Amino acid sequence: MITWLVALPVLATAFGAVRLLTRRRGRAAVRWLLGINAVVLGGALALLVTALDDSARADTPVAAAASGSGSAALIGAGIAVAGASIGAAIAVAYTGAAAIAALSERPELFGRAMVIVGLAEGIAVYGLVVAILLIGKA
Repeated sequence: MITWLVALPVLATAFGAVRLLTRRRGRAAVRWLLGINAVVLGGALALLVTALDDSARADTPVAAAASGSGSAALIGAGIAVAGASIGAAIAVAYTGAAAIAALSERPELFGRAMVIVGLAEGIAVYGLVVAILLIGKA
C-alpha cells in the first residue's frame, strides 16, 4: 500500500507536466511528451514489480491476503465509483442539454426526455454496485 502512496504524487506531477506540454506546439513538444510517456511507463513497470515483489515475500497466506487483496479491492472500488461518476456526469450533461432543447420546442416530450436522462444517471448506480461488491470482497 505504501507503494501506491509514493506513486500517486509522481503520477500527478507527470500528468501536470503533460498538460503543460500539450499547450506548446511543434516537434519539441511531441518529443518531450514521448519522453514523459516513457518515464511514466518505466515508473509504472517499477511500481508493478515492487507491488508483485511485496506480495511474493509474504510468508503466510493470511498475511498475503491481508496486505495485497484488500487494498487492491479498495483501490478498485474507488476507481469504479470515480469512473462511473465521471461517465454519468458526461452522459447527463449531453442528454440533459438535448432534453432541454427538445422540451423548449415540444413540451409534451418531458416524460421521454427524463427517462433518457435517468438512464444516463444509471451509470453511476452501476459503479456504486460494483464498488459495494468489491468492498464486500475486501
